[in-house]
Amino acid sequence: MDSHGQDEQRVVWAVVGTDIGPLMLAATRDGLVNVVFHASDAVRGRALERLAARLGSEPVEDPDSPLLSEAISQLRAYFAGRRHDFDLPLDWSLISGFNRQVLRELASGVPYGTVVGYGDLAGRVGQPGGAQAVGAAMGANPLPVVVPCHRVVESGGGIGGFGGGLETKRKLLALEGVLPEPLF
Repeated sequence: MDSHGQDEQRVVWAVVGTDIGPLMLAATRDGLVNVVFHASDAVRGRALERLAARLGSEPVEDPDSPLLSEAISQLRAYFAGRRHDFDLPLDWSLISGFNRQVLRELASGVPYGTVVGYGDLAGRVGQPGGAQAVGAAMGANPLPVVVPCHRVVESGGGIGGFGGGLETKRKLLALEGVLPEPLF
């Protein structure tokens, strides 16, 4: 209990190796709250500081936590090509407003192996002409891979940007059969 008589928010984290490099996963009792690309010591340290500040609790490394075990299992199955969607409780507390609306639509409405344009996604949430705002929402996504911002591309056929880097986006799209495997 904290000084206000509230149960302290428990935040657990672990790093899982994947085909796109190490991912840091963090979860609360409400669900998976954060996925961080390229989870080197420095990147992980900054992410943990941000989580502590935003959630009011010091994250604890606990790879065996029941809060994380299913997420780790599903991510491993996804990268092995055995899972095409995620069935995980998600804690949306790190994102709000328009960004949350866009990310929820992305999570539920853009299935494995498909892509959507930034403008098309804006239209789906009632904001035609909001392609740039959708781009900003993708950049703010606290749950990449699980909430598949890699599936959002430019309407003219370009790959668009990606917080995890364009090579990572290409690998994820290749895994899903949208792009050919990179030659090198």
